[in-house]
Amino acid sequence: MADMTTVRQRRVGKGTEGSEEQPSEEKSVKPLGKILSDYTGGKLWNILSITVGGIVAISLGLLTSVYVATLHENDLWFSNIKEVEREISFRTECGLYYSYYKQMIQAASIQQGLHGLVYDNKTESVRTINILERMNVYQEVFLSILYRILPIQQYLEPVYFYIYTLFGLQAVYVIALYVTSWLLSGTWLSGLLAACWYITNRIDTTRVEFTIPLRENWALPFFAVQIAAITYLLRTNLQPARERLTFMAVFIATFLFSLTWQFNQFMMLIQALALFVLDCFDLLPTAKVTWLYIIQISGLLLVCVLQFFNSMILGSILISFNASVLIARTIQKNLKKGPLLNRLGKLILHVLLVLCLTLLINKFVKKILNLESDEHIFKFLKAKFGFGATRDFDANLYLCEEAFGLLPLNTFSRLSDTLLFYIYVFVLLFMTVAAVIVAFRNLSGSNQVQLMEKMGKCTITLKPDAAYNLIHTVLFGCLALSTMRMKYLWTSHMCVFASFGLCSTEVWKLVLKCIHLYTSQRMHVMKYSIPIITLVYISYKFWPGIMDELSELREFYDPDTVELMNWIKQQEQHAHL
Repeated sequence: MADMTTVRQRRVGKGTEGSEEQPSEEKSVKPLGKILSDYTGGKLWNILSITVGGIVAISLGLLTSVYVATLHENDLWFSNIKEVEREISFRTECGLYYSYYKQMIQAASIQQGLHGLVYDNKTESVRTINILERMNVYQEVFLSILYRILPIQQYLEPVYFYIYTLFGLQAVYVIALYVTSWLLSGTWLSGLLAACWYITNRIDTTRVEFTIPLRENWALPFFAVQIAAITYLLRTNLQPARERLTFMAVFIATFLFSLTWQFNQFMMLIQALALFVLDCFDLLPTAKVTWLYIIQISGLLLVCVLQFFNSMILGSILISFNASVLIARTIQKNLKKGPLLNRLGKLILHVLLVLCLTLLINKFVKKILNLESDEHIFKFLKAKFGFGATRDFDANLYLCEEAFGLLPLNTFSRLSDTLLFYIYVFVLLFMTVAAVIVAFRNLSGSNQVQLMEKMGKCTITLKPDAAYNLIHTVLFGCLALSTMRMKYLWTSHMCVFASFGLCSTEVWKLVLKCIHLYTSQRMHVMKYSIPIITLVYISYKFWPGIMDELSELREFYDPDTVELMNWIKQQEQHAHL
């Protein structure tokens, strides 16, 4: 304040000295103006980039929906076949799920339709079961109610409303993948590459066009939204209001995912394990991880209530595990303090405590509820991994299913044709090495390392959002390798992870430093040129094939099944008479 007062006195008191000082004042003003100009220009550029990126994301999502809808139409000539043929095209359990939607549509009222599902005597012989408790069909209930109340009956048949909704969810799926990759890399070019890889690897990323009503086609878009929300949540320096909104988004996506798929608890258990591992190695903020555990439990319990207090959910390993982690945290304090060996000892004890608590809580809950409904899954896993044969019918049925076998090797050759697998492995290796180094550095916890981290002098760093997506892709990759049906959880995220790595400042910085060629200009050139070259290659190689695929016309033909279904319908009519 004294210096500024002196300057004012000199300007007022002495005209000549004031005029001599004027140029220096102008010099001091110019940089400020330049800073403001740069800030305004940067802000406008960010707004333009977000707008263009958002338009590209929505466009790619809608194009994917139209693409899979067109493939479905071209494959079956769906618009030209009879209603019974359309329903037959929903094969295996797909037809069963669609039948509940049709039942709700044809009911005299919504109340009567719901009563028919709660007291169902058609699905199982000589038994009345509650479909809403037994199966994940709330999406069919919601869609049928929506169809009944919207003024669209004259313009759109029920079956089209059903399939268009699922094709529309593909747009949500692709946009969520795009946004996740964009958030990780900081550029929407990464999202564009992720979406293109998802489309060109369609055989291995989705099967929605020929198994429309499958539960995974409802659930996976919400799971992708949840991953995008978690990725945003794990950003550092997030404003409190945005953090609360993101937690709400995570909860809604988790709830919808849990409501729409019977395998929800097992997928979220893998997610909980990922959070647990990252938290143990201090790669994620503990407070956010705690809230994510609570969100998982809350989402599942809400589904449990909607499914008439389904005991299988209450006795799930996920709820027992999350509760055990939260209890173990209160028992073991100062878990993340001390020298390396001390922390490793605490960590081993923590893992053992969580494991023991999980088994005890789960056993206790199952004993109280007299629950054995998920025992066949554990018997299946034991038999699958060679821990003993089983005589359980359900477990053996799973073992006979090709979908529950190991992932075929030709999957990798298809993924390699688009360069996806090669780039994914490259990014995965670099990120894994970085994660191991950062985890070891966190565990060592020396004052010098902490000081370097604060000053930003550490050569190798790993942001929390990148760390989460790394362990997510590793764990779901292991699941896909062991069970082919679960590959769609992995391959879609593979597109995200590979595109992020290819457009990542951190990855290219580390690569160039390893080969002693790092400069800021080279890093930016690699960050943008390699993804563009990859996009050009994918477009050149696969665009003609996609056009050929869209021009190929087939039609549904299954006269024997049609004849059988017509005969069954006639017999039902005679029985009513």
